[in-house]
Amino acid sequence: MASNNPAFRNPAFNNGGAQAQAGTQAQMSAEQLQHLYNQPVGAVDTSDRMTVEDTVVKTGISFAILLVGAVVGWAVPVLLVPAMIVGFVLAMVNIFKKMPSAPLVLAYAAAQGIFLGALSLTFERMLPGIVMQALIATLSVIGVTLALFASGKVRASKKATKIFMVAMVGYLVYSLVNMILMMTGVVTTGFGLNSMPIGNTGIPIGAILGVLVVIMAAYSLVLDFDSIQRGVQNRAPKIYAWAGAFGIMVTVIWLYTEILRLIAIFRSN
Repeated sequence: MASNNPAFRNPAFNNGGAQAQAGTQAQMSAEQLQHLYNQPVGAVDTSDRMTVEDTVVKTGISFAILLVGAVVGWAVPVLLVPAMIVGFVLAMVNIFKKMPSAPLVLAYAAAQGIFLGALSLTFERMLPGIVMQALIATLSVIGVTLALFASGKVRASKKATKIFMVAMVGYLVYSLVNMILMMTGVVTTGFGLNSMPIGNTGIPIGAILGVLVVIMAAYSLVLDFDSIQRGVQNRAPKIYAWAGAFGIMVTVIWLYTEILRLIAIFRSN
């Protein structure tokens, strides 16, 4: 069974690693944007305001760099772990930096692109066709979420965000425990606890958890869209369009890796 492949037992390929970190980054980014957008704009030139159009352009540039990095990672898969570490460090720098920085955001995109390319190749070698499946599923979730948000049918709320935060903390704790159990050899199945079936149903825990996490990632996208919308409404400085692009990129990376892992669990079982 594919899940018994030793590569699956590397924490970098499981939700205890980069995926959980990306979820944390996405939420922290949303909170940072909320704080920044609520600050007084001051005497900023009216021509230097954040707009949806400009944010879309900067997001497109960021993803273009990410795709170039993915090609490099696919060609040189040994860069997976170094790129993951560099990407995480750059994410923390971008999150805690007072003012958004275009070079740092683009550097993060390049590092994460290399990581995703190498990670995707690893999964593709074990489960042919999985990358295309994950890409289609990811684009579908993004499209549906954006359409619902644009139509006004889905909006971020304080109550939903509190639930999201509680679920995120629980998910991170579970991920940490799962990673420790895998690293210590207590659990030897492909995806750790995620590969274990629920009772006699034969359905792995990771399948149910994965669906819930994908929903969480979709709501994180709603938070990103909401932050950008409020930034435009509050006439935030133009530089914060890069913060919006960074937030969306972090969430999409998290969403893709979670879907990739979820499909792998289904196909391995």
